[in-house]
Amino acid sequence: MKSEFSIVIVGAGITGLTLAALLAKGRQADALKIAVIDAAKRPVFSPRDEVSLRVSAIANGSAELLDSVAAWSIIKEARVSPYESMRVWDENDTPDSSATLRFDAAEFAVPQLGHIVENVLIQDALLQVLDACDVSLEFETEIESLPDADLVVGADGARSFVRDLVGITTRKWPYQQTAFVTHLKTEHEHNATARQRFLRDGPLGMLPLADGRISVVWSTAPDRAKKAMDASDEELGHCLTDASDGVLGELTVAGPRGAFPLCAQHAENYVLTGVALVGDAAHAIHPLAGQGANLGLQDTTELAEVICTAIDEGLHPGDRPVLRRYERARKGANMTMLHFMTGLNRLFTTDSTVLGEIRVAGMRLFNRGGPVREHAVKVALGVK
Repeated sequence: MKSEFSIVIVGAGITGLTLAALLAKGRQADALKIAVIDAAKRPVFSPRDEVSLRVSAIANGSAELLDSVAAWSIIKEARVSPYESMRVWDENDTPDSSATLRFDAAEFAVPQLGHIVENVLIQDALLQVLDACDVSLEFETEIESLPDADLVVGADGARSFVRDLVGITTRKWPYQQTAFVTHLKTEHEHNATARQRFLRDGPLGMLPLADGRISVVWSTAPDRAKKAMDASDEELGHCLTDASDGVLGELTVAGPRGAFPLCAQHAENYVLTGVALVGDAAHAIHPLAGQGANLGLQDTTELAEVICTAIDEGLHPGDRPVLRRYERARKGANMTMLHFMTGLNRLFTTDSTVLGEIRVAGMRLFNRGGPVREHAVKVALGVK
């Protein structure tokens, strides 16, 4: 059996860099030669920069994972927006009704439900960790064929080149929605509360930022997203104030804008001999619950442990039977979350009056507690 195994991770996003850090700081680090390759420039974060449009809701469990590789302290010292409460309501109801879903950190004896963090900050923190490790970081490097390694990990996103290179197919579920994103100033304080209003065209998420603004993710009809992109600041502010039901008062545009089409997808296989997919390369879900990044981080934890355990047992970490342990552990869980998010989105975007009444009744029932609420809270917190 070889004494050293080469691991090449293609993709320097949050998922790929976290996997590299877990392996570089893991119990089998001395048996691994780790490289990260990415076609883009090295991401750089500065507290003086404007808050990036690309943010993720990092669950407490994910924060603990990042802390285990010494990245979370760097993130916290820079810029992070903890949120202590969540409110979710239907457009046919009001934000303060008995059917509004409520989650509060105090109810679950935790200091916060999660954190809103810029993706570039997480990447920068992980790169600082990896700079101190024996890891090769190759930016502005495009690959044309599969790298020569004992294990190649595709962490290169929903349009994964690695996945296409090895011929792994995906199933797709187009949402017929576009996610519109921007930052806004609010008339009323957000009080560290994440809010989401389900509209007929799709959900409007309002995420609290540390500087008092909110980051908006509006999953809506493509033509409506285009109008939002083309509108004047004044028009857009009025539009989003109306879409948010005025829950934070008058909204004022205070940041750049972006839009991207939404489509759920799931790889038919996560692994082949010498190849594994993680994060969006393996699965992409609707952003309505902010679980995409957290699912990817859970993938990295599982794959890193499978690799280390294989070496513990004298096995080759790139063998398909070994990698199947990772696939069995993550594929079902990710598929369940994907279909749950897809179903939830469809449930709230239906025009049916009967289903609308069922939704409201269900939300009232959910607020009363029980196993479903308990499970939802555990998912939101990122704990088992």
